[in-house]
Amino acid sequence: MLMTKELLPGTLDMLILKGLSLGATHGYGVLLRIQDTSKGLLSLEQGSLYPALNRLEARGLIESEWGTSDNNRRAKFYTLTSAGERSLVGESSRWIRMVEAVSNVLNADPVGA
Repeated sequence: MLMTKELLPGTLDMLILKGLSLGATHGYGVLLRIQDTSKGLLSLEQGSLYPALNRLEARGLIESEWGTSDNNRRAKFYTLTSAGERSLVGESSRWIRMVEAVSNVLNADPVGA
């Protein structure tokens, strides 16, 4: 299972934005959503998640408001802003191009083959 520290720089922010594009949720819900949608291949640490949420909110890519979670606890719920949606589109495109480029290199045939 991959941990947050193994993610490429900038990947965590993109994953959070994508998670929130699926609907508003509280911080721990973002963590679970990423874990679930990655089919358990990504495991984020709360110590990395919450500073990233604060950073994204400071950049205007997400916004938050206090509410009550499913277990009746006070929690901060996050939503994607229109700036966050635009950022996600750009970051997703760059990521897809990078994956394609790395795949091309990894699938290259040996010279002379």
